[in-house]
Amino acid sequence: MSLISPQVSAFDTRVTAYLQRLERTMDAVLPAASTDPARLHEAIRYACEGGKHLRALMVYAAGETLAVAPEKLDAAACAVELIHAYSLVHDDLPGMDNDDLRRGRPTVHKAYDEATAILVGDALQTSAFEALATTNALDAEQKVRMITALAHASGSLGMVGGQAVDMASENLTLTLAQLESLHARKTGALILVTCQLAAIAANASETVRNALDRYGRCIGLAFQIQDDVLDQIADTATLGKTAGKDLAQHKSTFPSLLGLEQAQQRANDLFDEARDAARSISGNADPLLWLADHIQQRKH
Repeated sequence: MSLISPQVSAFDTRVTAYLQRLERTMDAVLPAASTDPARLHEAIRYACEGGKHLRALMVYAAGETLAVAPEKLDAAACAVELIHAYSLVHDDLPGMDNDDLRRGRPTVHKAYDEATAILVGDALQTSAFEALATTNALDAEQKVRMITALAHASGSLGMVGGQAVDMASENLTLTLAQLESLHARKTGALILVTCQLAAIAANASETVRNALDRYGRCIGLAFQIQDDVLDQIADTATLGKTAGKDLAQHKSTFPSLLGLEQAQQRANDLFDEARDAARSISGNADPLLWLADHIQQRKH
C-alpha cells in the first residue's frame, strides 16, 4: 500500500511563488495579445491559460532539491510548459484526437479555427527553445544541453513519436510492454526531461542524474496510468476534457489490460518507487516527495 505523507511540506508553501515566477517568465517570452498578427497571439495566450503546470513545478521541485537558485530554473520551467501547451493544441485537432474540450473550455481549434490552432502549436514550440536560448541565468553550455534534452524529449524519439504510435494503435490490443513503451514516449518523456533540465542547471553528478531519471520515469508512467483510470471513472466536468475517449477510440489502456484495481495498484507502486528514488538523492528530497504525493492524489 502506498504511504502518502499527511503533513504539509515546506515546498507547498512556495508553490504559489513558483507559479507566479512561471507566469512572469511566460508573459515575457510570449508576444502581447495585441501584437500583429493579433488573432494568432491572442490564440497563443489562450492556449497557455489554465492547467495545473505540474511539469513546471517538477522543474522547480527537482531544482530546489539540488539547491539551484530559482532564476536558473525559470526558463526551463517555461520551456517545458510551452512544449506541453503546444502538444495539447495539436493533440486536440480533428486529425489527431479530435476533442472539443480542454481545461474545461473549448479547444483552440474550436475557439478559433483549425489553421490557427496549427500555427499556435508551431509558435509555442519555437518559443520554448527561444526561452532557453535567450535566458541570462545559464551559461552557454547549459543552454545547449537543455535545448538538446528538450528537443529529444519532444521529437520523434519522444513525445511526437509516442503520439504517432498511439494513433497507429487504435483498434489494436497492445501488450503491457508495448503500452508502457508508448507512454514512456508520449507522456513520460516530457515529464522525465523536467528532472533532466534541473540536473543540468545544477551541474549534477551522474549518480544524482540517475536517481532523478528514475524518479522522473516512475512519475511519468504513474501519471499516465492515472490518466487512463480517470478517463474511465471520472466525468467530463471533473476532468475538464471529454471523458471516455479511450474507450470510444478503442485504445488499449492500463485498466483494459490489468483491470481497474490492478492498474491503480501499479500506479501506487510507481509513486512509491519514485519516492525511494527521491530519498536516495543527497539533498532536501522534500520538494520531490511533496510533488509525488500531490500528483498521486489528483482527481483530474
